[in-house]
Amino acid sequence: MSDKTTNAPNAFEKVVDFVDERVGLKTIQAKMLNEPVPGGSRWAYAFGSCLLFIFIMQVVTGILLMFYYVPSTDHAYASTQYIIHEVDYGWFLLSYHFWGSSAMVVMVFAHMSQVFLWGAYKKPRELIWLVGLALFGLVMAFGFTGYLLPWDQRAYWATVVGVEIMDKTPIVGDFLSRFLKGGPTPGQMTLSRFFVIHVMVLPAGLMGLAGLHLFLFRKAGPAGPFRGTPEQIKEKTDYFFPRQIWKAIVAMASVFL
Repeated sequence: MSDKTTNAPNAFEKVVDFVDERVGLKTIQAKMLNEPVPGGSRWAYAFGSCLLFIFIMQVVTGILLMFYYVPSTDHAYASTQYIIHEVDYGWFLLSYHFWGSSAMVVMVFAHMSQVFLWGAYKKPRELIWLVGLALFGLVMAFGFTGYLLPWDQRAYWATVVGVEIMDKTPIVGDFLSRFLKGGPTPGQMTLSRFFVIHVMVLPAGLMGLAGLHLFLFRKAGPAGPFRGTPEQIKEKTDYFFPRQIWKAIVAMASVFL
């Protein structure tokens, strides 16, 4: 009787089993953790995990900041100052969100440089490279639209210069600059449009393209570079768990600190 009681699944296990029967949760988990890493685990493979970690932290800090930020020309600057000086650890949230965007740009650039040097943009991985370029553009757009939101003098004039530069872009430049400004000079319409693009349009686009990027990567497989003969590479093949995942965790912790 006691053995049956001991072996009986608890409430959490029942929920997991219920979801697994309908979604295949354990199968998905097994595929992710047991993904083969040709040639063994390497620190160079941690860029993708770091980018995912930074994006999640940007989402979390961004949502927390939205509880206090007011996207209007009358209150944007005051609400930003309120976050810094009055909200508990608000200065940390704002600083982390600001520097996190810079870290994301640097990490994406480093990852793309790595892919280019490894020749991982060649057939059959052309689409992975093109989607990566689009993701880099979205990351830059995050930084540009977010820079205006504090609505101080530096943010205002930096945006004026940025929109003027955009205006010189052939074909679409004039439309984009007029759409973003929403009038002859930056004002409430500009701030509102930058805010909506920053917190709704760009995150949706980034998540969609990131999902496509991961799908294409898993379909094509790792690109290397691999050292040694095919037999040696096969012999050194490791799995994502545990070695590679621990390297990714250390890399993510380093980025956080």
